Formats: sequence, C-alpha cells, structure tokens
Amino acid sequence: MVSDELVVERHSDIAAAPPQPSQSALALKDLVDGFKLWPLWTRLAWSDVRQRYRRSVLGPFWLTISMGVLVGTLGFIYSGLFRIDVANYLPYLTAGFIVWGLIASLINESCQTFTAGEQTIRQIALPYSMYAFRLVTNAYIITAHHLVIFVIVAVAFRVPVGASLLLALLGFGLIALNGMWIALLLGVICARFRDVPQIVASILHLSLFLTPVFWMPEQLPSDRAALVRLNPLHHFLELVRMPLLGTTPPSSTWLVVLGITVGGIIVTSLVFVRCRRRIAYWI
Repeated sequence: MVSDELVVERHSDIAAAPPQPSQSALALKDLVDGFKLWPLWTRLAWSDVRQRYRRSVLGPFWLTISMGVLVGTLGFIYSGLFRIDVANYLPYLTAGFIVWGLIASLINESCQTFTAGEQTIRQIALPYSMYAFRLVTNAYIITAHHLVIFVIVAVAFRVPVGASLLLALLGFGLIALNGMWIALLLGVICARFRDVPQIVASILHLSLFLTPVFWMPEQLPSDRAALVRLNPLHHFLELVRMPLLGTTPPSSTWLVVLGITVGGIIVTSLVFVRCRRRIAYWI
C-alpha cells in the first residue's frame, strides 16, 4: 500500500512539472535578452574601436583620414581613366566606397561572431545574439566616422540634399537588419567549419570588382548589364548611395533587398534554432 502511494506521488510530481521550452522559444528568448543588453554591446563595440587606436592622438579619426586619402587619390586617378568629371565622380565614389566598406565589414567580421568571443562564451552565460549586436554596432561606429568624408565632399561639390536622405537612413536600417542575420548565420557556420572565413574573404575580394563601386553601371555594354542586375550587393549598395546623391532607388532594388532580407531571416532562424546549443562546443 505504501509503495503504491509513493508511485502515485511520483507520477503526480512528474505531471505537475512544467514543460521544457522548445528550442524555438529559447532562440527567440536569446534574441530578446540580447537586445535588452544594449548598454553592454554598445559600450563593448565602442571599446573595440578605441582599443584599436589607443594612445594615438587622433584616435578613431585615423579611420576618417585614411579613408579620405584613399578616396581622394582614387577619385583623382579614376576620373581621368574613365573620362568623367571629378565633380560627378568623386561623390559617387565616396558614397559607394563608404557603403561598400560597411557591407564588406559586416560580412567579413561575421565569420568571427562567436570564435572571437571564445573566452567570454566559455566563462559567462550571455545570449549569443549579444555578440551579433556588438558586431553590427562596431561596423556602424566605423561607418559614422567615414561619413564625415562624404559630408565634406557633398559640401565641396554641392551634392543636392533633400528628403532622399530619409531613404538613406532606411537603407542603413535594412543593411543593419541583414547584418544581424548574416552575423548569426556565418557565425554559426564558421564556428563549425573553419575554412569558410577564407572562402568568404576570397568571394568578397572578387565581388569588389564585380560590383559598381569604382565604375558606373552605364559604362558596361548592354550585353553585360545583367552582371549588375543579378548582383545582390549592387542593390544593397544603391539602396544607400542613390539617396545620398539625391536620387531615389528604383522599386526593383527595394524588392530585391526586401526579398533577401526575408529569405535570410527565415534561413538563419532555422539554422540558429537547430545549432544554438552546439556553438559553445564548436568554438
């Protein structure tokens, strides 16, 4: 009789135990908790930039100076090679180079989202998404320093400024959103497969020349125009560069970017839910 009562009590305890949350719920909680830690990842991102230039007189503004020298030199040389008025070419090159730097930085650094924080992940239980937020914030802090160059060029060459700047802000927001899913997706993949960062870097080097950063799409022959239309990086580039130069991106650019954003979020959600528990073991 006593044993029967114990069995009944044990079964009642098991029935009363709360159900374990699903992996999808845990992944969503990771994102929410990571976002709530915004004071931490913003401070860490700013610390990363300062650490790179500690004890220097100008600090992070060395980023601005080096970018300004590079853009000015390339603008002077390439405007002559392409026979384009420097007043039209230099703002185009400056805006394109800054936006490309942001995109390339997000993709390249995403390969190290979790491996760069190996020691912290093993010692402190923090949401994994916090490392992605930190990475994206770091890239935008650097881009903010670079934008000083565009402001100088825009004033010098009287680039038209209007309501299109609001579209540029929206473009920056969409790039940040895509940067988040790229940081999580590549972070997981590169934590598992350590050869992927080299592959990504090689593809980005090639993409720089296939994407109209230095050259204009109008310079391509008509039979090769598809190289631009089928290049997703071109659409992300134009999403910000065109508004900065006072024009509006075509609807096709918005559709491509939105499609990639939705598709990337879906794929990353599936991968992150499935692999989130294994990240600490892979690194």
